[in-house]
Amino acid sequence: MSRIDTIVFDLGGVLVDWNPEYVYRTIFDKEEDMRWFFRNITTSDWNEEQDAGRSLADGTELLVQQFPEHEANIRAYYGRWEEMLGGAIQGTVDILHHLKHNTDYRLYALTNWSAETFPIALKHYDFLHWFEGIVVSGDEKTRKPYLPIYQTLLSRFNIDPAKAIYTDDNMRNLHPAKEVGLHTIHFQSPEQFRKELIELGVTV
Repeated sequence: MSRIDTIVFDLGGVLVDWNPEYVYRTIFDKEEDMRWFFRNITTSDWNEEQDAGRSLADGTELLVQQFPEHEANIRAYYGRWEEMLGGAIQGTVDILHHLKHNTDYRLYALTNWSAETFPIALKHYDFLHWFEGIVVSGDEKTRKPYLPIYQTLLSRFNIDPAKAIYTDDNMRNLHPAKEVGLHTIHFQSPEQFRKELIELGVTV
């Protein structure tokens, strides 16, 4: 295997603890009511359309028109979005810190994230400024797991996929990464991530 020279991180679920439950647990008294709302109203498919470039306003109004009886709870999704940001996933931040300050690996990020909310994250988390570059789906008007966003990552930063590792907590997003030639790690915990990096020859 070629020597690894580049490591690409997903952000949400890998470095950043983001979860809409932090807001909706303050709205719903019953767990099953919150789950129903996520399953039927503010679905992951709906949220990903904003990640892919649809404006937050358009996404919100679309749901309000479809489900007017849930208007207040729908508007809370982006109206209180900043409250959905938890802390950093510190174990992974520690790995990133080591790679940044003690090695010569090139470090990038590839994230499904709305272009409107990503600047909020940049203010919250200093470590997001440690990357040489970040590809944000909302800016690109496409998202994972579609191939073009991976191809954008490789071409924009001149990454040789044979010498690069990509980690993501969503297995779905790893299949196209493999298709473009990247080595992949399915992120499950900082400890497991560190172990698999070492197995791929990364000094960490």
